[in-house]
Amino acid sequence: MSFSAKLLKWYDLHKRDLPWRHTVDPYKVWLSEIILQQTRVDQGMSYYLKFVSLFPTVNDLAAADEDQVLKAWQGLGYYSRARNLHATARQIATEMGGQFPEKQADLLQLKGVGQYTSAAIASFCFNEVTPVVDGNVSRVLSRLHGLTEPIDSQAGKRTLYECAWQCIDREQPGLYNQAIMEFGALQCVPVNPDCQGCPFKSQCVAYASDTVKDLPVKGKKTAVKKRWFYYFYITDNNGVYIKKRTQSGIWKGLHDFPLLEKENSQPIEEAVAEGFQLLRLPKSAVVKGVSEEYVHVLSHRKIHARFIAITLPSLWSKAPKDVLRIDKKDLASFGIPRLIDKFLESDILAQ
Repeated sequence: MSFSAKLLKWYDLHKRDLPWRHTVDPYKVWLSEIILQQTRVDQGMSYYLKFVSLFPTVNDLAAADEDQVLKAWQGLGYYSRARNLHATARQIATEMGGQFPEKQADLLQLKGVGQYTSAAIASFCFNEVTPVVDGNVSRVLSRLHGLTEPIDSQAGKRTLYECAWQCIDREQPGLYNQAIMEFGALQCVPVNPDCQGCPFKSQCVAYASDTVKDLPVKGKKTAVKKRWFYYFYITDNNGVYIKKRTQSGIWKGLHDFPLLEKENSQPIEEAVAEGFQLLRLPKSAVVKGVSEEYVHVLSHRKIHARFIAITLPSLWSKAPKDVLRIDKKDLASFGIPRLIDKFLESDILAQ
């Protein structure tokens, strides 16, 4: 029995019942793939269902405000992907009559759609013979064929892609791609895979050479930078003051509070004094309290955040131009980073 036939037999027995597997609608497949690049299936399911409910078609997503899209994405991280999702929906709606391209080469012209996502849409929805190579597939092929080049190097990527092309089922490419991704997710897992129950045990180079735990090989990780955020949670009677992040970098397009950002930790008294001066807060402003430290870890950054709660007896008439006053009850309708959400949920100072 060929590798493909054996894999498809395994898939028929073990595949999970997932909503995006019951459709060949490229919009829904695209949504699922973008979301699952951010998180595991069990966590991504609720986001997928939310997006399909809020924006049933690509035209609905295109017509939405950016804040609506970012709010729906809240908690997934990498908000540039949400902005690309929105921009691509508008491109498809306005330039393509709401119809996705059917060929991978054309899908690659869409904003935020790369080799992996384009291959998934083209093969799942239109049965184009093109291999999907994600983390799960990379792990399966690296172990099965004993590939030792780092999978995040250019040479390693070329080798993986060539291997994927050799293995793909020419008759059922979409089904095959889903099967090998599922095999990596459920059977050939990163740590302690069930090699004894693997249908490819007899032909797996890594199993034969006892290198399963060593493959795939990855290059050096990017160093994680530390940053200290001192947020000023400023309120008056019914209002709270927020600021939209317009600069490039993390959380662009989301709203948070006026911020003092530092490369090193500093005494809270100094941070408060510097913040008062930077924001030109009135003398009538009162420091209500300072939160505990919140540690928020991103892929390339570790943020140590503290929130300084400040109350004003009246409107902040000299607030910076980029600071917006809103009713406290309306804050939930704005897209905010998960870090801000955690503070609002758990800290008594935010109540």
